[in-house]
Amino acid sequence: ADEQLDLDDGRWEDIHVVTGALKLFFRELPEPLVPFGHFDKFIAAIKMQDPTRRGQCVRDLVFSLPPAHHDTMKVLFRHLCRVIEYKEENRMSVQSIAIVFGPTLLRPASEEGNMAMHMVFQNQVVEHILNQYSYIFPD
Repeated sequence: ADEQLDLDDGRWEDIHVVTGALKLFFRELPEPLVPFGHFDKFIAAIKMQDPTRRGQCVRDLVFSLPPAHHDTMKVLFRHLCRVIEYKEENRMSVQSIAIVFGPTLLRPASEEGNMAMHMVFQNQVVEHILNQYSYIFPD
């Protein structure tokens, strides 16, 4: 069913409606932007103590994503980096965005285990990709 969206409709002027729709879109995907099979690898990478190894590992993992996931991540994170440039006005820092998008973009296949523990690392992965965007996605 192709839904036609009227973006001139007044309700799209509320930025919270737009961001809510974006978050919901990613939340409702049958498989997250970071596929279930990559979840543990990203968590293991972000826990690495050596910053150089951590950075290379995350970059390699992003590069290893299926093309649709990789390309969507590139566009989404480029957009989120632009949002962060205006953090003085919109109060969306790297940390705020990571809290909003971490659990949505990466989640384990089964919602068991230590969710609070996962969330810390989910957010750290998103923060890392935002902070290292130009290294992870060289143009």
